[in-house]
Amino acid sequence: MSHTHEAGWAHASGALRGPSWLREPGDPNALVQHLWSSTAAKVDGVLEVGGVRLTDLVAEHGSPAYVLDEADFRARAAAFRDGFDDFDVFYAGKAFLCTTVARWIHEEGLHLDVCTGGELAVAERAGFPMEKVGFHGNNKSVAELERAVRLGVGRIIVDSFHEIERLGAVTAGAGREVGVMVRVTAGVEAHTHEYIATAHEDQKFGFSITAGDALEAVRRVHEAPGLRLLGLHSHIGSQIFDTSGFEVAARRVLALHAKVATVLGVEMPEMDLGGGFGIAYTTQDDPADPADLAAGMREIVEHECRALGIARPALSIEPGRAIVGPSMCTVYSVGTVKQVRLDGGARRTYVSVDGGMSDNVRTALYDADYSCTVANRASDAAPVLARVVGKHCEAGDIVVKDEFLPGDVVPGDLVAVPATGAYCRSLASNYNHVLRPPVIAVRDGVARVVVRRETEDDLLATDVGDL
Repeated sequence: MSHTHEAGWAHASGALRGPSWLREPGDPNALVQHLWSSTAAKVDGVLEVGGVRLTDLVAEHGSPAYVLDEADFRARAAAFRDGFDDFDVFYAGKAFLCTTVARWIHEEGLHLDVCTGGELAVAERAGFPMEKVGFHGNNKSVAELERAVRLGVGRIIVDSFHEIERLGAVTAGAGREVGVMVRVTAGVEAHTHEYIATAHEDQKFGFSITAGDALEAVRRVHEAPGLRLLGLHSHIGSQIFDTSGFEVAARRVLALHAKVATVLGVEMPEMDLGGGFGIAYTTQDDPADPADLAAGMREIVEHECRALGIARPALSIEPGRAIVGPSMCTVYSVGTVKQVRLDGGARRTYVSVDGGMSDNVRTALYDADYSCTVANRASDAAPVLARVVGKHCEAGDIVVKDEFLPGDVVPGDLVAVPATGAYCRSLASNYNHVLRPPVIAVRDGVARVVVRRETEDDLLATDVGDL
């Protein structure tokens, strides 16, 4: 979700105010609870998650570290399973995936959506039932398709005419059949950042309904031996807070669904409405409850089906961020703190931490907003407007653009950032040859490593050089 900041606020005379939506807290130690996982709490000033004090976690495992609240993750997965009880719910693994999370997803009764051979490999190693896996991607290789068919993946979402031809050749060579969905673009642009809105026409995903490519793709899948046509797939974007965009998209996709029955004589059994459900990163975000989303989407589809005089297809959705996003926070150690003078006599407090854009690139990539809190102690100091930045050699290496922190933040303090479960570890890099942090799952006072911290040996393992 993109937000426009008040023009010129950073250079206003006098005190630095910050963006218009950010309010100075009465107590800078307090958590804004709905931004954090359900077990997060301050106890004597120290942040605990899953009953584990983050001071203890950092003492044992170091920083930075991703902290994954298992109980919260499972509860959010169950909320989508139960709220969308007449849908198939596919967890979008691209948000964050490891073998432990894949097992949790299976135990909570969800399906799994992957979009590369690497994500499929995680599912395979986790022992995830392949018939409950969907395989996305706009440019799957022949090797990836062969692996998916060999493993018995439940459905492959095709994204181009070349892929339909490739997949037909793969199934013919293997003597196998595979379920296929056709990804379509409905011409609906979600109210979100340009780079993560995916249903408008000028982008790489899917077949255009308007141009007629979608109908032709359905025809080719239907006629191809070894490809079992399941239905249409539509995804309208990310960080979406209501069902209004789904309403327009569903109307257009269901109209195509009905047209396929009329023109090709095929009644497709399924339809996938995608994911993109939003979460709260800051106080300006107000996500909907899964049950409310389900009720709204169910009503939209049933209304359109009645209007078209068709039976409702079996529906599926693909939440990822909405499950794992709030379930994880990142804890950092403060290295330096300095005051920077701005125009008009204002000052900004820069708090530098031991991570940055290598473990959370979303601020630099999407202009994303985050919150944070001092995690290791309570403070009586008045709040100051701070910017939390990383250790990388980039001016845009910002973790939290604007947040009020206690004015006595010093090196050695811990700062924790909520809602980092989605697209942080997944997009993590070794920029500046920094080691990627571990993922530590916490529950009932126990912390366990589910993805270990990288080592310098890991970093240098692929550098064969001239040794």
